[in-house]
Amino acid sequence: MPEFRVGDDDFELDGRPVRLLSGALHYFRVHEGLWGHRLGMLRAMGLNCVETYVPWNWHEPRPGRLRDVGALGRFLDAAQVAGLYAIVRPGPYICAEWENGGLPWWLTGALGRRVRTRDERFVRAVDGWLGVVAREVVGRQIGRGGPVVLLQVENEYGSYGSDGVYLRHLVERWKALGVSVPLVTSDGPEEHMLSGGSVPGLTATVNFGSGAREAFGVLRRFRPRGPLMCMEFWCGWFTHWGGEEAGRSAVDAAGALREVLECGASVNVYMAHGGTNFGGWAGANRAGEDHRGALRPVVTSYDYDAPVDEYGRPTEKFWALREVLAGFRDGEGPLPALPPAPAVLGAPVGVRVGAWVPLAEVVDVLGEAEAGAAVPPSFEELGVERGLVRYRFVVPGPRGARPLTVAGLRDVAVVWVDGERVAVLDGADGECALVGEVAGPAVVEVWVESLGRVNYGPRLGEAKGITGGLLHERQYVHGVRARGLRLEALEEPGAVAGLPWRVWEGREGVPGVYRGAFRVVGAGDASLELPGWVRGHVWVNGFCLGRYRALGPQCSLYVPGPVLREGENELLLLECEAAGEAEVVLR
Repeated sequence: MPEFRVGDDDFELDGRPVRLLSGALHYFRVHEGLWGHRLGMLRAMGLNCVETYVPWNWHEPRPGRLRDVGALGRFLDAAQVAGLYAIVRPGPYICAEWENGGLPWWLTGALGRRVRTRDERFVRAVDGWLGVVAREVVGRQIGRGGPVVLLQVENEYGSYGSDGVYLRHLVERWKALGVSVPLVTSDGPEEHMLSGGSVPGLTATVNFGSGAREAFGVLRRFRPRGPLMCMEFWCGWFTHWGGEEAGRSAVDAAGALREVLECGASVNVYMAHGGTNFGGWAGANRAGEDHRGALRPVVTSYDYDAPVDEYGRPTEKFWALREVLAGFRDGEGPLPALPPAPAVLGAPVGVRVGAWVPLAEVVDVLGEAEAGAAVPPSFEELGVERGLVRYRFVVPGPRGARPLTVAGLRDVAVVWVDGERVAVLDGADGECALVGEVAGPAVVEVWVESLGRVNYGPRLGEAKGITGGLLHERQYVHGVRARGLRLEALEEPGAVAGLPWRVWEGREGVPGVYRGAFRVVGAGDASLELPGWVRGHVWVNGFCLGRYRALGPQCSLYVPGPVLREGENELLLLECEAAGEAEVVLR
């Protein structure tokens, strides 16, 4: 069997120098029915390798309850069929602008700042997770006839911590599990990052978007010998709700890539194809250089201004990078042709929304058990990963009108007082959000939706919901009833059919779950437009496309062709603020 190893200057395959020309493509951000096409696009761009993260929280939503871990193995098999090597980056932390950086909420909620350290409880959980991943990876290493040539230990750890004991434990754990391909680390090209995140004896790689010579110069001060590799060459960037759409010119990206390759380095283009944050799995960042400012949730699209766009189409950047890569393929022959494009929707379809259930009734039927407490419990305490929580308080009285505020709100809330909607609060900064003047007695409901957990920086793993309390003037309102609604509750068999549906005639709506049916002739890739709808999630035939927000800049959601059926289809909307127009459009 082939042997892939780290030489003094290069990666080597059976003793011959080999350069990895890799592209990032996350199997969990691409519908499985389209993996083959996207991998073919990477080959056509001139790449010989694909890289993927592995999201722990996606695969283990509850402790010990695993979900389709075999998807990783199937993806690696598809990569081999496509003629690509594979790099696996299983974390346990992955960042990736993904919910909680890939760490399970049930772990970060319990351990807080002890995650990503030698803490015994964290390490015990990690050991179990690595064992699960190993079952998909070990037998698919190149030395066993598979495509896997590298496995990364942790991810950009030097940007977060400096626990060398923890990193060395991960190395030993992977070796004990049977990983024989080279183990690597990846960090920013700065001294404190490399000193905190690298492991003696392991190949260190660096992440950057430009300035390859300077970045590799810093790396060489830590690793005088061994292959050079940019594990994340940022050819684009991600986008936040309410921000500007990210972008980078094709000429600029191609020039920066050429500099990487002229240094004799291997590269992983991040992202070669970004895909989509289906299912509400988009993460969030904190503003500011210290990553402690306002919350900035990531949009549903993870297009990343990548060479292969969200719909799988080649962009101007694709052709520019392809031209550069063609000159560094080390005798691999002519570039492959592009694979046939996936089918697209035959004709636009108007989807009539005709039935609905008020959100309060949805929570009553599908919500978690209601909890009573002196102070508001967090999402984590209520067992809610992605979704929303209804907090119900009673302001005592009689008392005059005084300012009502919500302290420590994460992330966005709709507030009702005695059955009337009075405010929509943005808790982006996590400080006090003013509701307005309220007299007592009064019943106050605060409906909070999580917009994604922080995926990077010192506030990784922070709790969601009301993390402070409700104050009337300066007095805490103690005593609360809280009930959560998980997004997954709408996907459980028979759940939607069991709701008390009623006819909706398109008038101005309130928060609730809405349903419509539509007929397709010529199923294929499409986009969904939701005029007038404000904030929520949408499913097509039970597949969650992700979050929509009128805030922009994303104006439509990508619908993978394999999700649609010839003939009758169903659309479901969970609207958290106010319903829009009765007809939405698929085109």
